[in-house]
Amino acid sequence: MRADRIFAYGAAAGLIADLLFGDPRRGHPVAAFGRAAAGSERRLWRDHRGWGALHTLVCAGGATGAAALAARAARNRPAAAVALTAAATWSVVGGTSLGREARAIGGALAAGDIESARERIPHLCGRDPQSLDGQQIARAVVESVAENTSDAVVGALVWGALGGVPGLVAFRAVNTLDAMVGHKSPRYRRYGWASARLDDLAGWPGARLTAVLAVAAGGRPREAVRAWRADAGRHPSPNAGPVEASFAGALGVRLGGTLAYGGRVEHRPVLNGEAGRDVRVTDIERAVRLSRRVSVLALVVCAAGRSAMGRRVG
Repeated sequence: MRADRIFAYGAAAGLIADLLFGDPRRGHPVAAFGRAAAGSERRLWRDHRGWGALHTLVCAGGATGAAALAARAARNRPAAAVALTAAATWSVVGGTSLGREARAIGGALAAGDIESARERIPHLCGRDPQSLDGQQIARAVVESVAENTSDAVVGALVWGALGGVPGLVAFRAVNTLDAMVGHKSPRYRRYGWASARLDDLAGWPGARLTAVLAVAAGGRPREAVRAWRADAGRHPSPNAGPVEASFAGALGVRLGGTLAYGGRVEHRPVLNGEAGRDVRVTDIERAVRLSRRVSVLALVVCAAGRSAMGRRVG
C-alpha cells in the first residue's frame, strides 16, 4: 500500500477515534512525554539558552527517533502501518477534548455559574481566571478554541502529511515543550527560548492552513480575509495572529484586548475591532462547530497533499 494511502486511512481512523472517545483517559502518551520532559528539565536546567536547546533536542529528538523506529518496523506491513498512524493521530490530536472543555465552560456561563466557569478555564488556557468576568471568559474560550484548532489538530495533520508518524510525534513533542517551558517567565526566558522558537517554526504552516480553512468554512469569507489581513500581524504571536483574526472575522466577533497571564497583564491589539461585536456565550458553540469543520477540511487537504507528493516522487 502506498504511503499516501497509509496516511489517509490512518489519520482518518485516528480522527474518528478522537471524535468517539476523546483523549485516552489513562496512559496518555503525551502525558508520559510531559513527565519525561519534566524529569529531563530537573537534570538539565540552567539559566542558559544552550542548556535549553539541549533539553529540546533530547526530548523532541528522542520522541521523534522512537516514532521513526516504530514506523520503520511497520513499513512492510500495511495494516500495521495504518494502525500505527491511527494510534499516533489519536494520541496527538485533541479536537474533541478541546470542544468538550469549551462547551462545559459555555454551559456554566449560560447557567450563570461564573465560579464553575472560572474553575475550568485553566483546563483550556493559562489565563488568570479570577480576573475575568463572564464576557471575558467567553472571549478567552473562543480565542483558545481558535488557537488550539491549529495547535491540537491542523498542525499535527500537516506534519503527519509531511513526515508520517515521526512528523505527527515531532509536532506534538515540540508543541508540548513550548507549553511547558516556552514562557517569558524569569525561569524560562533563556532556558525555554529554543523550544519557543522551534514551536513558532513548526506551527507556521498549520496556522496558515487553519486560517485559510476558517475563511472557507466560516460562512463570512470576505470578513475573515479582511480581519486576517488587517489584524493578524499586530498579534504578538506569529501563528496565533492569523488563526484568531480569521476566526474573529468568520464569527463576526472581536477578539484580543487586555488579558492576564500568571499575574502579568498584557494589552493585546483588538482583532476585527471595527466590524465585530463583543463575544457572547452562544459564540462558544459556534466556535467549536467552526473548529470541527476546519479539522475535517484539514484532513482532506493534508491527505490530498500527501497523495500529490507521492505522485510527484513516484
